[in-house]
Amino acid sequence: MGWAHDRLNEIVGGTVDAPPVVRTLKLGLADAWGEGWVRKHWEPDPAILNGDGSLFGGYIAALADQVLAFAAMTVAQDDRHFRTISLQVQFFKIGRAAPLDLEARVVAQTRQLISVEADFRRPDGDLIARATAQQVLVAQAPPARGPSERA
Repeated sequence: MGWAHDRLNEIVGGTVDAPPVVRTLKLGLADAWGEGWVRKHWEPDPAILNGDGSLFGGYIAALADQVLAFAAMTVAQDDRHFRTISLQVQFFKIGRAAPLDLEARVVAQTRQLISVEADFRRPDGDLIARATAQQVLVAQAPPARGPSERA
C-alpha cells in the first residue's frame, strides 16, 4: 500500500525520528501494527500530569488522535492522505501516573471515510477510556516546494 505502510514499518522498526509535535507532547510512537490495527505501550512523563497525579483528559485526546491516525494508516491507499474530522473520547476511570496500553482498530471504511476506535487500558487490563474518530480521505498533496521552485 505504499507510503503509509512504509512509514508504519519505519515507526515500529525505530528507524524514524518522531516529528516535533510528538517529541514536544511526549506521545511516543507505535509498537506493532497489522492491517486494520495498531498497538502501543505508553509511559506517562511526570511533566504532563495534573497536580493530583492524574492524566489530563486533553492529553488522552492527543494520544487518541495519534493512535487512531496510525490505525487509519494501515488501510490508507497510496494516492490518499487523511485528516481527522471528528474525535470523541469517553472516560470510564481516572488515568493515573501508570503505563497505558493502547490498541486502535479500523471499524469501517468507505471511499471517503475511515472510522476507527481505540481502547486505553491500564496494566491490570482495566479500560480507562475509549476513543472514536473519523478520518476523511483526501487526494495526496504534491510535495512541498522550496522558495526557488515556486512558480
